[in-house]
Amino acid sequence: MYDYEDDDDDMFGTPQPATNNATIDFKSELNDDQYRAVTAPFGPALVLAGAGSGKTRTLTYRVAYLLSEGVNPEDILLLTFTNKASKQMLERVEELTGVGAHRFLGGTFHHVGGQVLRLFGDSIGLPRNYTILDDSDSDSLLSEVIRDLDPDFFKSKENPKAKPIKGIISYARNVMVPIEEVAKGRYPSNGELLAKIDSFMREYQDAKISRGLADYDDLLVLWLQVLEQNQEAAQYYQNRFSHILVDEYQDVNTLQAKIVDKMGANHQIMAVGDDAQCIYTWRGADIDQILGFPERHPGTKIFKIETNYRSSPEILKFANGILENRKTDENFTKTLKPSQPHQDLPVVVPTIDTYQQANFILSKVEQLVNNGTSYNDIAILYRAHYHAMELQIELSRRDIPFVITSGMRFFEQAHVKDLVAQLRFVVNPKDSTAFYRFACLLPKIGEKTAAKLLTLAEKISSEESISLISALSEADVLIKVPADAKEDWVGLVETLQSVAELTATATPSKVVDEAINGWYHEYLHATYENWPRREEDLESLVDFASKHENLAEMLSQLILLSSESGDRVIRHGESCLRLSTIHQSKGLEFRHVFIIGLADGLFPNKRAIDGEGDLEEERRLFYVATTRAERSLHLVFPVLSSQNGTQIRLMQSRFLKELPQTGYELYNVHAQNSFGQQSGYGNKWRQYGGGKKRGGYRRSY
Repeated sequence: MYDYEDDDDDMFGTPQPATNNATIDFKSELNDDQYRAVTAPFGPALVLAGAGSGKTRTLTYRVAYLLSEGVNPEDILLLTFTNKASKQMLERVEELTGVGAHRFLGGTFHHVGGQVLRLFGDSIGLPRNYTILDDSDSDSLLSEVIRDLDPDFFKSKENPKAKPIKGIISYARNVMVPIEEVAKGRYPSNGELLAKIDSFMREYQDAKISRGLADYDDLLVLWLQVLEQNQEAAQYYQNRFSHILVDEYQDVNTLQAKIVDKMGANHQIMAVGDDAQCIYTWRGADIDQILGFPERHPGTKIFKIETNYRSSPEILKFANGILENRKTDENFTKTLKPSQPHQDLPVVVPTIDTYQQANFILSKVEQLVNNGTSYNDIAILYRAHYHAMELQIELSRRDIPFVITSGMRFFEQAHVKDLVAQLRFVVNPKDSTAFYRFACLLPKIGEKTAAKLLTLAEKISSEESISLISALSEADVLIKVPADAKEDWVGLVETLQSVAELTATATPSKVVDEAINGWYHEYLHATYENWPRREEDLESLVDFASKHENLAEMLSQLILLSSESGDRVIRHGESCLRLSTIHQSKGLEFRHVFIIGLADGLFPNKRAIDGEGDLEEERRLFYVATTRAERSLHLVFPVLSSQNGTQIRLMQSRFLKELPQTGYELYNVHAQNSFGQQSGYGNKWRQYGGGKKRGGYRRSY
């Protein structure tokens, strides 16, 4: 736990007059679109800022304009999604106007909500000196509450652990829907669980209030509760802030939108965002909030900022084409306008499989670097982590420095290491390190207990001349397993035995598939809220295994690559290739961008195609990815993929099919000696040093 620190002591004090003497020529320092938004008349306004159009500049100058119109800094509330964004924006305001950043109330929704509760939380039962629970502490408290209500709950392998349950509670609170509705979507076949989660949530909430605690979500939920139940507080804030500015408005959830509407009941809200970049609905963002803003705030003026300062005209034409195929209100349509010089057309590259995809990209990267491009200027973007597995393997082999924006490298992820540990132990039962890793996943089993169980099994194995894995299921071992872990232990050992039997006759891909769908499958579902993504990662190992003759060879290669990947230390200031999920790349820009896995079933993903996900959000994600690129854009996809050991043919992404071929070049990596036979990319490729065997390009595939 940690105490919430209020670092804006004077934010609610007596307003002081602005001391800014600077004169800003808004007309000359802004383009026409920005100027209209910055100087908008007071009242509700929605600024639709396209990718790379200077959104932050517009917000910064809006604050400066308000000051120039006599608005006090203390009367302006700036809401952002990250502390970094808030700090940068207010620092720019200070540089621009001379008004100290400390004079404004700005920060994340949660930061501002925390301050509101310091003043008015006691009116809803939360003491002003409350303590905020961090993530692990809130998990522990929920676990405690569940055990008190149902001592046997966690003993059943059918039931999830506290963290996934907390995820359900959090999502339901933020999108403001009944918790049963969310729980049913996650665990549709577990009726008994659905009935219990609501009671867990209520008891968890009561426990926090009674102990003077608040978790991260409470900072928003209780903030809205204060505004709805304490008329004095609501009027104070509605009168306190004459202007409310909200950044990245397309990412607000229902709860945040209601807070903004309540705080800005006097209709002095300026919401800035881009509906075409709403890509976080899976974690609660609600695109209907930005689309419905004008209806909720009568008299809203809509401003569009469409001049793009990032990408080439060719890339912008391609990106605009993506948006042309979505259905949206005419008031929200935008066309990005170029300001940068012309470059090559985007290039679509079909490859045989993910290995050729990796080889093509890294050959192209090598050519760019040899021609003076820094690794820092190159990004490889993907829809999901596992799409980049072969790419990471090849990067490690070639000792190319790379960093991953979205977290750990593929082989360093906990769920990958957990599964590999089981395979390692099957191949080499003397690998006690592997045994400890997966055995310690079971409740009440630490390394000391795991060591005792392994020693006992080794003794039985020696005395009875049976395999060590068989000995793990003997009664003498089972009786020493902690009661809470017995059910899991039986499932785990059965999986190990089944995998061991298959190693003698089955292909490595079938062995890996058996391990994935055994005990660890249930553990994954019970432990992680994002288990579908982790499961996709593990399933990609089946394809990896199919490239090897036996399991031992596969593990040797995998462990070697994992070690190389983990041991490669990036030196301070070293130029690095950037790998990232598209979600994590939002807000970033690179001279050269590769988007990989652009095939139906990968991007858009299968869930969206089957109607279980949001296909329009996948389209928006594609738009976000393309608009990260400044000078060159390569769109690559494998034609063949191995799923559960079976080769299947993939079709290029439907998003590519929708676009006219005049908007891109189609490059054929299979063609031989075809340089210069077509205009454009063939000569460009030779210029980059492609060599005879790199192939040329053709118009159709």
